[in-house]
Amino acid sequence: MSLLRLDAGGWIEGVKRVPSPNFDARPPGEAVTLVVIHNISLPPGEYGGPGILELFTNRLDCAAHPYYEALRDLRVSAHFLIRRDGELVQFVSTHDRAWHAGVSCFRGRERCNDFSIGIELEGSDFEPFTDAQYTALSHLLPALAATHPIRDIAGHADIAPGRKTDPGPFFDWSRLPPAFCIVKT
Repeated sequence: MSLLRLDAGGWIEGVKRVPSPNFDARPPGEAVTLVVIHNISLPPGEYGGPGILELFTNRLDCAAHPYYEALRDLRVSAHFLIRRDGELVQFVSTHDRAWHAGVSCFRGRERCNDFSIGIELEGSDFEPFTDAQYTALSHLLPALAATHPIRDIAGHADIAPGRKTDPGPFFDWSRLPPAFCIVKT
C-alpha cells in the first residue's frame, strides 16, 4: 500500500469511495481527536460480500438473509472499511460526522461521533484480523493524524461499554503505530 494522504475535502486519495448518505456536519469548531475501531461482517461471520457497502448506503436487501431484517430501519455509516484483503473503502469525508458510534462516551464526553473517525474492520469478535488489515490500518492512521489532531484510539466497546463488544478480543492493539494513545478495557 502506497503512502496515503487526505485531500482538502477529507477523502483519502486513490482509494475506493462509496459515498454514504448517513452523515451530517460536525458541530462548529469540533476537532477530530479520536479514532474508533469497529468490526463488522454481513451476514455475520461471512466476508467479502456486498452487505456492508449496502448497509452503509441504505441499499441492503433485507430479504437476502434472515439476519438483515433486524437492520431494516438502521441508518449507519463509518468513515472507512478495511476489508480482509486490506482493501480500503471510504464512505464519509473525515470532515463530516459519520454515524458509527451511537450512544457513546469517551473521557467524559458524550456523542463520540462529534469528535471521532470510525474505522470498520471486516471481521468479528471470534477470529483474528488479517495481516493485510493491520498493514492498511498502520498506513491509514498516520494519514488521518497528519490532518486531524488525533490523540486517542479506542474500540467501540470502550466508548459504549455493555452495549458493544467490538473490535473484540482478537484485535491486536500492539500492532497499531506507537504514536497514539491507545485506550482499551
